[in-house]
Amino acid sequence: MILKIVKYPEAVLSQPGEPVTEFNAELRKLVADMFETTYASQGVGLAAPQVGASKRVTVIDLSMGKEPKDKLVLVNPEIVFQEGKQYEEEGCLSFPDIREKVARAAKVRIRAQDERGKWFEKAADELLSRCLQHEIDHLDGMLFIFRMSALKRNLNLRKIRKMQSEGKW
Repeated sequence: MILKIVKYPEAVLSQPGEPVTEFNAELRKLVADMFETTYASQGVGLAAPQVGASKRVTVIDLSMGKEPKDKLVLVNPEIVFQEGKQYEEEGCLSFPDIREKVARAAKVRIRAQDERGKWFEKAADELLSRCLQHEIDHLDGMLFIFRMSALKRNLNLRKIRKMQSEGKW
């Protein structure tokens, strides 16, 4: 089922997600619906708070559904190592039509659980590293607009307010 993606400034986006303690059919349904929503939205990642669920769950698929082995489910993820810097453009499904360069670590290693509760670690660089950091930020209540320079953030917040007043947001 395609879920509704909430947009900034919905409160759920700015709050840390609750740790997942039950690995059941309800969680697996949420994960499946999040993948379906991601693909329908032409995205590569989606965090549970973006669909109104305050849970530490995110899905990532850089292949956009073309390679089933590339599907990544992260439950209760945390970054355990980061190194280097990259400064690349990002977008966010909760900020439609806004793309800006954001500084991130070049390489990361994360520790997370899968949808059945099994712990694993994954190392990443380049786009996957950026995506992991972006989605884990969502689970911590941190939005990419607050990783932009003050000038870019203020310009984009002004753009959002204008779209809101015009009924386009």
